[in-house]
Amino acid sequence: MALNGADRPLAKLAYGALFCLVLPVLLVLWARGTADVVPLPGVHAPVAGGAFVLAGLALMAAGTRALHVHGGGLPMNAFPPPRFVSRGVYALHPHPIYLGFGLAVVGVSLGVGSASGLWLVSPAVVLGMTALVHGYERPDLEKRFGEERPPAFLSLPRARDGAPSASERLAVLLLVLVPWVVAYEAVVFLGVPPDARSSLLPFETDWRVVEWTEAVYASTYLFVALAPLVARRRTDLSAFARGGLLATVLVTLAFVTVPLVSPPRPFEPATALGRLLAMERAMDSPAAAFPSFHVVWALLAARLWARSFPRYSAVAWAWGAAISLSCLTTGMHSLVDVAAGAALVPLFANPARTWEAVRSACERLANSWREWRLGPVRVLNHGAFIGAGSFLGVSLAGTLVGREGTFAILGIAMAGLVGAGLWAQLVEGSSRLARPFGYYGGLLGAVAGTVVAGLAGTDPWLLGAAFAAQGPFIQAVGRLRCLANGCCHGRSAPAAVGIRYTAPRTRPCRLAGLSGVPLYPTQLFSILWNLATGALLLRLWWAGAATGLVLGLYLLLNGLGRFAEEAYRGEPQTPVLAGLALYQWTALASVACGALVTVLGSRTACPAPELSTAAFVVGGVFGLAAFLAMGVDFPDSDRRFARLA
Repeated sequence: MALNGADRPLAKLAYGALFCLVLPVLLVLWARGTADVVPLPGVHAPVAGGAFVLAGLALMAAGTRALHVHGGGLPMNAFPPPRFVSRGVYALHPHPIYLGFGLAVVGVSLGVGSASGLWLVSPAVVLGMTALVHGYERPDLEKRFGEERPPAFLSLPRARDGAPSASERLAVLLLVLVPWVVAYEAVVFLGVPPDARSSLLPFETDWRVVEWTEAVYASTYLFVALAPLVARRRTDLSAFARGGLLATVLVTLAFVTVPLVSPPRPFEPATALGRLLAMERAMDSPAAAFPSFHVVWALLAARLWARSFPRYSAVAWAWGAAISLSCLTTGMHSLVDVAAGAALVPLFANPARTWEAVRSACERLANSWREWRLGPVRVLNHGAFIGAGSFLGVSLAGTLVGREGTFAILGIAMAGLVGAGLWAQLVEGSSRLARPFGYYGGLLGAVAGTVVAGLAGTDPWLLGAAFAAQGPFIQAVGRLRCLANGCCHGRSAPAAVGIRYTAPRTRPCRLAGLSGVPLYPTQLFSILWNLATGALLLRLWWAGAATGLVLGLYLLLNGLGRFAEEAYRGEPQTPVLAGLALYQWTALASVACGALVTVLGSRTACPAPELSTAAFVVGGVFGLAAFLAMGVDFPDSDRRFARLA
């Protein structure tokens, strides 16, 4: 996407106007246009909002100046500065302009009390900037300046030998613990959802509150905050930081998508610690309970303390266990909350080991190719994944729309399958790849099918929202087929990150010449993003959100994820236009369409799901059709649509 700015001053002017003038105006219009579809409380805080805006503008100005003075350019991806900048404000933070813009957007939302600005536009802006960094800027910087660039002062510690520096300790406090506090307090502010269910088991309700254990419960904050400051090895602090960030993302996602709450057990304070407990309860919320963040952070900190002071490791683990137990004795959490938190800790405690387990499983699946011949017909084992995903997704969509729209769902799904095949024929089809399928063709086919169903009398917004809510699950399960087939594969990656294909009939080996080369597991990236997206959209459906909001968010979130993912894909047949892969351009179009749909889409609430036999019947029909389309072929034929591999 980099262009010669010296030769194109008008292009630079237009590019700058797009991001400095047009984008802010569009964000304001987006917030105003969705004010009636975001049923969440706003925060009207003019003083705090003004401070955020001023701080954000100052960071943006400092970043722009640093790029101009030290880099010889301006903050324009299409016309990037020729020199890498690690001085000025960039010596403190690697992305000061994005940080500043995010603060300014949040500040404006707080200043005017806009709920849609705070809960829809601001998160979308942060995710958009993150997608841009990972989907374009980071690969571009690696290409132009190499992977080993000077780190900023506030950078998370890398897993290297030696003692962590003061800046690395401070970075963990600011970049790991502060985001956790912000996410937690945001959930507390939102309060208990109307459809929440208690996680307390029947026998827990009569348990007595032990007031003195508040001293142990309250010690969590000091126990966790001090852990990065006393860490003796950079590798341990790195694991704590990355595990903490992972915990913040996944536990916060659980808070907002799983409507389990833990009502505090009642008691009458009789001591100073009891009054402290009552005060803490008044500032907390039963909504931020499942799984217990107290347990997660206490045990992560206990591990860091134990590894920093091996002689006292038993004391560290005992204190972490005592904090976990105090979640019950203070009545702040249920057994379910505590058990869920403890069960997640092994996932967060050693992110490198967790990643290696997941990476190895993906590599085994990537080399699981099996086929069976029945005369001229070949059956491929990976077709079972797309068949299962299609059955699951269409059955879910039929359940969401109810009996009257079930058969319309089947028609739309079939239109999507045909569109996927036609799109890929135009973009990727060749003599060696006679029957590919493309996601965006499937999306266009589904849109066409939805329009036809709408003309026939079924609410098209309801159908579109139902497909949006189930779409991530079809795609997540379907990506398992991509892993086994090798389609949607990544480009070359570091050995500790990538997966190797050795099965000779997979696409990396047969079409791309990448046999045995570590490749980014882009299919896994897609699976994880789609699962998170699907969980959020289903939660919105169950909460009765507007159908237009559900559909728009699907298009927006899918586009953001795909833009970032595409930067790590390595399929040679994908066209590149103006420095971006074709599917990055389509992803940007998806983001824009998603924002537009949230403004112009239907305000009708999503109905309650309705189980029916018909939903599973149409799910089975489409699952079989998808399996035949993507799991059965004619390998000896050279006709179009004959061969899958």
